[in-house]
Amino acid sequence: MTPLRRFPAGVQDFEKIRTDGFVYVDKTEYIYELANNFGDALFLSRPRRFGKSLLCSTLKYYFQGRKDLFEGLAMERRSARAMI
Repeated sequence: MTPLRRFPAGVQDFEKIRTDGFVYVDKTEYIYELANNFGDALFLSRPRRFGKSLLCSTLKYYFQGRKDLFEGLAMERRSARAMI
């Protein structure tokens, strides 16, 4: 029987979510687009408890070049295509 995976309630660190086996809904394709195709300024307006801290954490690890955290996610595939 496969062990149950936990939801990351209250966890806002992308590395912790990816390395500790939490459930993660892959939205990295949108994050790749955001990081590579936005203009001079970007304003993120989201309600409270709606993922702003996790988004910033994900962007931090992306710009640090932590490819190990993005294995198997859409951002890994997008980045590989961009290098070709």
